[in-house]
Amino acid sequence: MTVPSRGADPVDEAITAHIAIPGALLPILHDVQDALGYIPGDAISRIAQALNLSRAEVYGVVTYYHYFRAEPPASHIVQVCRAEACQAMGSDALVSHIRARLGCSGSDSDPSNKFCVEPVYCLGLCGAAPALTLDGRPYARVTPDSFDNLVSELEVGS
Repeated sequence: MTVPSRGADPVDEAITAHIAIPGALLPILHDVQDALGYIPGDAISRIAQALNLSRAEVYGVVTYYHYFRAEPPASHIVQVCRAEACQAMGSDALVSHIRARLGCSGSDSDPSNKFCVEPVYCLGLCGAAPALTLDGRPYARVTPDSFDNLVSELEVGS
């Protein structure tokens, strides 16, 4: 990953770092996402122009891959595994509990945009299901109580 220098524009830095390589779009998008947390609309335009692509082509890639975001993310991201092993071990009930606990009724984010709940399909922790990540850190054998403890720790630390 290319880390932009302090005060530098992360979009320009990413374009400069990767423009000369074939297939530069994905590395550029990854760098921008890592630096900003999402891919803003103006970045899509600038990347498209630099790579001689249409905005639609770049936007299509951003919206195709679940990793990329076109909007600023919530403060905390909860990704719950929805693969078969986790489902067999109760991830559906866990997701219901998480949504109720965070107030995410029907949408992925709570009303304050502090938490976002997203499905993922296999975190590689099948032997310790159900699993989730909270801000990129994996947790295994998650129960409603252990999830509540994680959230309480975050709230105390805030």
